[in-house]
Amino acid sequence: MTNNEHAGRQIIDGVIWKQLLIFFFPILLGTFFQQFYNTIDAIVVGRFVGKEALASVGGSAGQIINLVVGFFTGLTAGAGVIISQFYGARDAKGLNDSLHTAYAFSLVGSVLMTILGIWLSPVMLEMMNTPQELLAESTVYMRIYFGGIVFVFIYNIGASILRALGDSKRPLYYLIICCLLNIVLDLIMVLVFGLGVKGVAIATVIAQAVSAVLITRALMKSTDIYKLNLRKIRFHGQVLRSQLYIGLPGGFQSTMYSLSNILIQAAINAYGTDTTAAWAAYGKLDAIFWMVSSAFGVSITTFVGQNYGAGKYDRIKKSVRICLGMDFVVSVLLTLFLMFLRVPLFRIFTTDAEVIRIGSRMLELITPCYVIFIFIEVLSGALRGISDVIIPMLLTLFGVCLLRIAWILFIVPISPSIETLLFNYPLTWVLTSILFISYYLYKKRRLGPPKVIRD
Repeated sequence: MTNNEHAGRQIIDGVIWKQLLIFFFPILLGTFFQQFYNTIDAIVVGRFVGKEALASVGGSAGQIINLVVGFFTGLTAGAGVIISQFYGARDAKGLNDSLHTAYAFSLVGSVLMTILGIWLSPVMLEMMNTPQELLAESTVYMRIYFGGIVFVFIYNIGASILRALGDSKRPLYYLIICCLLNIVLDLIMVLVFGLGVKGVAIATVIAQAVSAVLITRALMKSTDIYKLNLRKIRFHGQVLRSQLYIGLPGGFQSTMYSLSNILIQAAINAYGTDTTAAWAAYGKLDAIFWMVSSAFGVSITTFVGQNYGAGKYDRIKKSVRICLGMDFVVSVLLTLFLMFLRVPLFRIFTTDAEVIRIGSRMLELITPCYVIFIFIEVLSGALRGISDVIIPMLLTLFGVCLLRIAWILFIVPISPSIETLLFNYPLTWVLTSILFISYYLYKKRRLGPPKVIRD
């Protein structure tokens, strides 16, 4: 048995809390370095170009990119769940069919997104009320990013596959390498060549290309029961349908979050460049929590998926309780960290006093409610691991998307302030968490064998 195979088997045999942590920390650090791509872009242009460049990279353009990448990441979760279940059941044929189908889907999807992204970038930015002085540079940043989005898609699908197999370390190693490369290239592009927003976009694409090559090479060199062969990349019809059945609701769920955030971004843009820049900087600090939360979500999905494939239902229930407890403790600590250090943290991105003041107020309103969201992330991830995705998607549709839209359309106009606008976050988190807790308690009493189909 290889080291990677042994690590994967420990998920269904080892001490639960220990295996969750062993799996969680590489995912957390990997998510941190992945987020660092855009964060470094924002820091470099914010400090060395100006607040307009900061708003261009981290404002509307960042929200649109998050929408597209988030949707695809949700889709890859479908492949990850199917692969983790096949791996738990030691089904080599199903595993390899899923691997090659997932790669084929990422290649076809990236071509489509490249065409649409380059073509529609200015239209999407105008629809979001992007300030006129930010429109040109935001368009440049988006078009370059979409021009290289194939590398983002390939890395994400490859990382999702390795994590589903219990290997969360190698995706982390590759991201560390590429993040360091991105930092160096950002500084060279901005300080040496003076390319500004265009330069950080080019640097990001190059770094992402390196990560895509490394993750693909790792899958091709595998000595476990799975192995990527470039000549075998193609669609396997029923496997693709299984992956889409699980992945599409996850993609739509991510899209709902992003669409509601885009609506909020459009409303914030109306308050001017200072508020837009403050929200862009806050988004990078806010990402610290989402990195932790999503890492717990990915961990519990893989953990539940493999144990579900192995038929260990009691282990599934116990792992969910442990994961919720871990996420709660970490969320409280993160909230205290961000609250106490908010001003010096904002100074990392900008020296503008008004931007720092507005951003600090945003942080004060939202971060104390982080602990509420853990139920949505962990329970949604656990349900995804047993291939239950339709009801969680509907709960998210109602609790996050529809309620936020209603709040923006009907409540914010009555009291048009930043405080009123941002209150939608804790409100919708509370209501959606109640829905997820109720459904999970119902569902866990009815666990049954996995229903996975393939050729």
